[in-house]
Amino acid sequence: MNDTHDSTEDDKQLLHLVFGGRLTDLSGTTFEDVSKLDLVGIFPNYAAAHNAWKSAAQRTVDDAQMRYFIVHLHKLLDPENDC
Repeated sequence: MNDTHDSTEDDKQLLHLVFGGRLTDLSGTTFEDVSKLDLVGIFPNYAAAHNAWKSAAQRTVDDAQMRYFIVHLHKLLDPENDC
């Protein structure tokens, strides 16, 4: 099979997790109920994750205790490579 698309740095998959939940205190990151976390999804790059984060945060704007986060999974999967 001849692949005419050369892989570049722009094509590199950098996984990001977006999730959120109600916090017990807005100055921390302790959730009221971990079983009720909203797992938005895993995304192939930061831009896609940011769009998902923004959408989820806007849906819950009226709930002051609700917060969403972006986790850089690629850094956890490959801590030696600081992408």
